[in-house]
Amino acid sequence: MLPGMRRVSLIVSACALLSSMASAQTKRAGVVTELWAQGKAAFGVYVPRENGHRLVSNPLYDYLFLNLESAYDATAIRAMVDALKNPASRRMALIVRIPSIERDGAAATKARVKEALDAGADGVTIPHVRSVEEAKQAISFFADAGANVWSPSNPRGDTLAMLMLEDPAAVAQAAAIADLNGYSILACGIGSLTQALGGDRAGAEAGTQKVLAETKRTKLADMLTANPQDVEKRVKEGFLALLMQGATADEAIRIGRAAAGR
Repeated sequence: MLPGMRRVSLIVSACALLSSMASAQTKRAGVVTELWAQGKAAFGVYVPRENGHRLVSNPLYDYLFLNLESAYDATAIRAMVDALKNPASRRMALIVRIPSIERDGAAATKARVKEALDAGADGVTIPHVRSVEEAKQAISFFADAGANVWSPSNPRGDTLAMLMLEDPAAVAQAAAIADLNGYSILACGIGSLTQALGGDRAGAEAGTQKVLAETKRTKLADMLTANPQDVEKRVKEGFLALLMQGATADEAIRIGRAAAGR
């Protein structure tokens, strides 16, 4: 090879490497969606508002769940995105839960979806979706933000869009909401649903199973909180995203990964 050709070859190789690195950084949702394509559950943890950066190197986690539902803070999103750029960290997705349309209005929710994604989040969760019409509105926010949303009909998508049903009226509409296109995850907020039902845990579990059945039918993912006592059961039931918190999170994920054949 001539010297000039060798230099060109090295430049091309370097560019390809940089492109690959950039893709790995900006398309972290693939860590999760590749598992779903295999029918396997992904496991993640709630990110504490402080010192969340310490989680990014834990090999057990497929995703981090930053809960900003009660107090939205764009700087917290940017801090976690910066932490995930650390070469020492492994690839994992960052999902951000923002306040609901009901609480802060459609305009604020739409702006926050775009802001979170522009800041580098891999997905956004919109909680307390109340109806089919509100679900359509929530999904439109991702389209308006220019997001390439992963869904059963768009397996090449690189953004996660998640809707949560957390009251009886919304759960009753689960089938119609599950039939909508353009989003990734439909979940039942079992804790909020239990409260809405006046502490009826059996009723909340029934609602959770109803949403799960609809996600299985439409090939959406379903996220649910879990712990060491029930994670194996939840994996076997077919939940594709299990979310842990607290001191037992790692123990629960180890049990869950074994149950999922990982």
